[in-house]
Amino acid sequence: MDYFESFLIALLQGVTEFLPISSSGHIVIMQGLLGQDLDQGMVFNIITHFGTLGSIVIYFRKELGEMAVSAWQVFSRPTTIVSRWQEDEAMRFNMYVLLSMIPAGVVGFTLRHQLNDLFANPVGVASMFIVTGSFLYVTRFFHEKNRALTTGNTFIIGIAQAFALIPGISRSGATISMAIYLGINRDDIAKFTFIMMLPVVAGATLVELLEIGAGGVEASYYPHLLLGFFVALLSGYYSLKYLIRIFKSGHIHHFSWYCWAVGGLTLWYFI
Repeated sequence: MDYFESFLIALLQGVTEFLPISSSGHIVIMQGLLGQDLDQGMVFNIITHFGTLGSIVIYFRKELGEMAVSAWQVFSRPTTIVSRWQEDEAMRFNMYVLLSMIPAGVVGFTLRHQLNDLFANPVGVASMFIVTGSFLYVTRFFHEKNRALTTGNTFIIGIAQAFALIPGISRSGATISMAIYLGINRDDIAKFTFIMMLPVVAGATLVELLEIGAGGVEASYYPHLLLGFFVALLSGYYSLKYLIRIFKSGHIHHFSWYCWAVGGLTLWYFI
């Protein structure tokens, strides 16, 4: 991988990580087109994922700070959980995020490798792009009902996130679409669906990094990893900012046309 390819793939990761068009799917297709070594590509993908996670932390730094303070207060005085449930929004948000992690955690530890074996190829990914486009398009028929987050609907959104472990299924597309189907307030959707990604993606990324190990990466490859991290961090931040603006305007279903086009063209090229 030369520096231009490193820049291009990191930019692709950053731009597509939050847009509802599946970053993992784009990476698989790009690697298929470039004929790139998949082992080194996996290390690079892990580093760029850390970059995009950093962009979430920067964008939601205020909310995450409040959640961290609330978590510490609960940890230091656990007997106050019940009495503070109604008044402490940050504490409820922490609980909702933890609850949403369960489906993806179970699927990730039991079926992650099987899902990659089945779908981590251009044809499998193209098929899932078409699926992603379909559930994005359906959101146009649902209207905001200003429902609040609850333990029930956050767990259902967590199930949608678990489906996004399939390459080609957009994580943001799946979770945002499910939240729209459930009629949740758009401000809560915008915040919850991205913050809930942090622990799941960070955990999965750390597991993959430990499985690969640092010993298999040549020293000459480190500058590529550093470039990839910062390109993904910056492009991810602006991609997140753009998507939230588009989502709040009610036009997220327009991304379905892009997903259908990518899926159809990829099937045509690789079959």
